[in-house]
Amino acid sequence: MAGEAQTATEYIQHHLQNMAYGKLPAGYTRYDGTVLQESTWTLAHSSQEAADMGFWAIHIDTIGWSVVLGMLFCFLFARGAKKATSGVPNGLQSFVEMVTEFVDKLVKETFPHRNSMVAPMALTIFVWVFLMNLMDLIPVDWLPMAAAGISGNPHLFFKVVPTTDLNATLGMALAVFALMLIFSVKEKGPIGFLKELTLHPFHSGKWYIDIFLIPFNFLLEAVSLLAKPVSLGLRLFGNLYAGEMIFILIAIVFGVGVLGFIGAGFLQMGWAIFHILVITLQAFVFMVLTTVYMAMAHDREDEHKNDH
Repeated sequence: MAGEAQTATEYIQHHLQNMAYGKLPAGYTRYDGTVLQESTWTLAHSSQEAADMGFWAIHIDTIGWSVVLGMLFCFLFARGAKKATSGVPNGLQSFVEMVTEFVDKLVKETFPHRNSMVAPMALTIFVWVFLMNLMDLIPVDWLPMAAAGISGNPHLFFKVVPTTDLNATLGMALAVFALMLIFSVKEKGPIGFLKELTLHPFHSGKWYIDIFLIPFNFLLEAVSLLAKPVSLGLRLFGNLYAGEMIFILIAIVFGVGVLGFIGAGFLQMGWAIFHILVITLQAFVFMVLTTVYMAMAHDREDEHKNDH
């Protein structure tokens, strides 16, 4: 959706900006020079307006595509389960069974505890994240141009890959982190969880020594604990954001004459084929790490003692 007046830099910035809906204060000067007489909730028409909306701005495109793709996942798997037969399975049933069995086997290998929620959660994460990543394979201008045409706003911001939005990836990671804390307290008890944070990794068994080790243990365990959701969210965001950036740069080359168009076509095809591996791998990694973190939350010290 690069207009004739857009430079390459403006084109890139436009494609990297989400459709932000937020509140601008009274007295704010809009993109067209108008001054707001009172605080107003509105769509951002420039990157600066989106930034000035602050933390509470809502990325409508991220939320919208996340919900749509989540509903698509539910529809496909519900339909596959409903149409399941004991005879020769159709294409959708085969796909649903293959993915479900793959995830179920992986969960059994990495989660040696009893919790009926973990396997469905892992399946949801894998397919949902994969579908969101898959949107990166759609040519970068197609859907934004369609949205601009439908809305009548040629400068409409419209990102279609939710996992290139840090808010989405960190939001999912924080949800996983919350579940880790909930199940850690539930399985180990408040006292057991507190001991895990204060008596590891250094523990002498003598209280008058351990009391001095508690601050160091807590600092190390707290950093390790907080690093899990941060790394989980940033890893997914970083890989997909970089992939989207490469597609945008290739799209710019399409406009550089006939040779540029041909070269960009080969580049886009090659990167798209490689990116299929990237989007699948990132969905897989997010699912596996979530399952591992849940296993750590269920892991109790007394179980290791009994093993020995």
